Amino acid sequence: MDITNILGLLGGLALFLHGMQMMSSGLEAAAGNRMKGILEKLTANRLLGILVGAVITAVIQSSSATTVMVVGFVNSGMMTLRQAVWIIMGANIGTTITGQLIALDVGVLAPLFAFIGVAMMVFLKKPQSHHFGSIIGGLGVLFIGMDMMSASMAPLREMPGFVSLMTTFSNPVIGILAGALFTAVIQSSSASVGILQALANSGVIGLPSAVYVLFGQNIGTCITAVLASIGTSRNAKRATIIHLMFNVIGTILFTVLCILTPLVGVVQGITPTNPAAQIANMHTIFNIVTTLILLPLGNGLVSAAMHILPERKQDMEEGMHLMYLTPIKANQDRAIGVSAIYITQLKQELERMLAMAKENVATAFQAVLDREPALIQREETVEEYIDFLNKEISQFISHVIVHETNEADSAAVSAYFKITGNIERIGDHAMNICGYSALLKEKNVHFSQEAREEIAEMRSVCMEAIDALGTDVSDAVSWLTGVAALEQKMDDMTSQYRQSQLNRMKSGTCSDEGCILFSEMLTDFERIGDHVLNIAQERSGASLS
Repeated sequence: MDITNILGLLGGLALFLHGMQMMSSGLEAAAGNRMKGILEKLTANRLLGILVGAVITAVIQSSSATTVMVVGFVNSGMMTLRQAVWIIMGANIGTTITGQLIALDVGVLAPLFAFIGVAMMVFLKKPQSHHFGSIIGGLGVLFIGMDMMSASMAPLREMPGFVSLMTTFSNPVIGILAGALFTAVIQSSSASVGILQALANSGVIGLPSAVYVLFGQNIGTCITAVLASIGTSRNAKRATIIHLMFNVIGTILFTVLCILTPLVGVVQGITPTNPAAQIANMHTIFNIVTTLILLPLGNGLVSAAMHILPERKQDMEEGMHLMYLTPIKANQDRAIGVSAIYITQLKQELERMLAMAKENVATAFQAVLDREPALIQREETVEEYIDFLNKEISQFISHVIVHETNEADSAAVSAYFKITGNIERIGDHAMNICGYSALLKEKNVHFSQEAREEIAEMRSVCMEAIDALGTDVSDAVSWLTGVAALEQKMDDMTSQYRQSQLNRMKSGTCSDEGCILFSEMLTDFERIGDHVLNIAQERSGASLS
């Protein structure tokens, strides 16, 4: 094998990996966030979960990407571990589509696909056209790279040393370890299976040896999810363990079958003249059969994962979750009057949500004063949690209130429903304010000392108003009057600061960009006061203590 073959192999590998990346990126961009939306709305139906996992993985051509997505949803509390197990099973089936595409004899058309795709990306203006061009072009580039690798590796058939090395893969342990290690390094089972298919097409390795490498590749693909689970919740780590257990169990099962049965010969007999198709078919059989076997044992996999990583006291604080309420299923019957039991718990959950909103308001004003956009990421994390609580609390209330006949309790629950929406809006305005820090930095805008003092005062009054909501309402009228006075103070400050801003503009001490940002901030400040008053009115009207 001379330098030309080595360069051809490296170039083919580069084109193959780049083509796969183009297809994956194009498919994901063309579908937008629909894959995530489908996963978020997934029910606990196991067959639906497997189907969704398979379809999404077939679309984005990466079981690792789907599993990483699932780990993120489990970590955030949007998906339970029992839902995740079915998605993971489906993802393993969906990932086989890449191998089947490679096995198709369409190499002659590869340059045409590449030309059409690139032409769409270069000459068409619509972003959606660019995405589809990336898909088509990526498919062409992938096959061109595949052909280059196969051609470059053909001389290896004549090298006794390399043939001897490939023969060692017929040892199940060596083959599995080699496949797992290589896939862990490149973090893509689809890519590593494609490279194995290129070796097979070149006649360097046959299915009897390749089959164990293939099984190891299924284990190696778990490394991406393992890395993604670092620093996540206990449940997210368990989702990764389930992914690993699925592939380890499948590998053990199929290794035994290949040793004790003529399975390899049967698969070879299906496509005797197409080594790439043999590998693709074995890959598909491996994942479908393993899924069918483990389908009735999905809950057992969850239990095993929880046994491997048992619950700890501190785990209850990990990830987004309801601390005081237990989510109610849509089809779960509730006894009449049950909302009375949860009123105190609703109050506690809303107080927790309000504390998060207060934290974000304080952070937002501080980010503007310090011109520090780095705080935006922290702000976004808390805002996401506030949105999660708003959604979960609202759903909880909607299930409870259907069965409520007690007038006082019904009024209280209705008030809490409106309160959670107002807290969420406070969080939104805090997010707006925090976002101005990035614009200040980007446009190199500096507020005058007078404007900075006004911003600091806005922050102080916001904290005072939100703190007032957390006090006990022993005298509802007096308490509401106090909160209303604070809201009026915020309105008066807004008017006063707008006038001060006009004076600064006239004197030339306020830039155009600074004027716009300060004006927007005043609007957010005023509306925070409006939502604080709305919350107070709901508490007072429903006699919430």
